[in-house]
Amino acid sequence: MRPNHSGIGASRNRAIAGLLTCAALIVPVSLRADEAQPLRLCADPTNLPFSSDSPSQPGFYVEIGQALAQALGRPIAYDWYKSYFGKRTVRVTLLGKQCDAMIGLPRSEDFMGPAVIFSNAFAKQGYALVAAKGQALDGIDGLKGKRVAVQFASTPQNLLASRDDIQKVTVLSPEQGMQALDQGKADVAFIWGPVAGWLNKTSYGDRYQIQLTEGEGLSWDAAIGFAKTSTELRDRVDAVLPQLQGTIGALAVKYGLPTGQPARFGATRAMPAGTTTGTGPGVTQTANVVATETKGDAAARGRRGRRLGQGDLQRNLCALPRPRRDPERAEDRPAAAASPLRRRDAREVLDDRA
Repeated sequence: MRPNHSGIGASRNRAIAGLLTCAALIVPVSLRADEAQPLRLCADPTNLPFSSDSPSQPGFYVEIGQALAQALGRPIAYDWYKSYFGKRTVRVTLLGKQCDAMIGLPRSEDFMGPAVIFSNAFAKQGYALVAAKGQALDGIDGLKGKRVAVQFASTPQNLLASRDDIQKVTVLSPEQGMQALDQGKADVAFIWGPVAGWLNKTSYGDRYQIQLTEGEGLSWDAAIGFAKTSTELRDRVDAVLPQLQGTIGALAVKYGLPTGQPARFGATRAMPAGTTTGTGPGVTQTANVVATETKGDAAARGRRGRRLGQGDLQRNLCALPRPRRDPERAEDRPAAAASPLRRRDAREVLDDRA
């Protein structure tokens, strides 16, 4: 008589069914592992209006990052690092694999060479004309006979240097430019647009009109930077950026960044070889800033210096204040011999950190 193994077979079948059930539960989790990983954003903790570690006022870049993470279906995490070290910041954070993306880098092939790749541009950044509301300012001819505040060693100062029909009022920071305007010492301020917009909103009751400018050395495209190995993430970001343009535009208004049709200025200097100035789809005309450092917000501008990061891609797109010194990081201080002045050329600051 053949032995009865039906009990053994049933047990084996139950065991196999149990394994298949476990596999069914495990495989989807592994497939979703990448989506469950947080999008790690490099950001400066004290750099309003662009970024802040304050949940109540996170900043333009941080809120873009939050919207981007939501669109990608991923949580968000932050790697906070001061941005006034220029390229050093990018190397330590983004290229050091401490984060996945850095928002607000210049979309330029010569910024960090092939080590950094970029998304499509999401904003236009540049200098702006600030004046009392109602003034018609249309290019350089609109400044004839006016007193114009320009920051020392900046592109606007270079642009107006040969114009004897325009009185230049030299200042050392965008804050001083706004003060000269407010105190009646200047009729127009030709200064860094994002700072002007933020100060106008937070310190001057939105009393001034701010018009963007465009021209070589005056404006360029801002994008999101990634390490060169992150092509898949970059492509996914590019796929969702168009649907975020409305959000980005609303955030620009929230943080006072000037928008609207820019005033066209003639060419200043030729852009260096290798510079990319093409725009991506749906670019918002927003005065933005790249790799910026502010020591506190506008309310503390009298006590603390503001450092603007990545300058123009030629020489003086954005002049910089000397950063507040940190005695615990003496090796990171800017070289004392670089300039006896309060501000340095942004491109020089970034290049000497390379």
